[in-house]
Amino acid sequence: MPKNNYLIIAAVCSAVAALMHVGCIIFGGDWYRFFGAGEQMAQMAEAGHIYPTIVTSVIVVVLTLWSLYALSGAGVIMRLPLLRVGLCVIAAIYLLRGIVFIPLIPMFPENSTTFWLVSSAICFAFGLMYALGIKQSWAYIGNKKSDEIN
Repeated sequence: MPKNNYLIIAAVCSAVAALMHVGCIIFGGDWYRFFGAGEQMAQMAEAGHIYPTIVTSVIVVVLTLWSLYALSGAGVIMRLPLLRVGLCVIAAIYLLRGIVFIPLIPMFPENSTTFWLVSSAICFAFGLMYALGIKQSWAYIGNKKSDEIN
């Protein structure tokens, strides 16, 4: 299988996003504020509530799993189960989050317009990397017998 730079970049992007969320857990309220989680999450983190840590930890796990799926699709690590479906769902989630953010705004009124525009552009770019990588590796990710990595 040829090297798939799109999925490798997608994996790095998801991994960096996961690490930034870990930073929020470690460094607390200021990081939650900086990354646009909202004042309520920042204040809860500063007060020692477990809720921000739980929510952010779930996001870290999801983003890490998405990074692993991208690496698997790129042939860098072993083939993960439901690889084609998983990568397509991940790409769709990122792309939808990047495009269809306006209906989400009322659900998170503390987030600024800048947050929505920047985070949506980032999500769209991540989704695009996944989508281009999927296109490049379509035959490989659909072949259940291609468990060996070249």
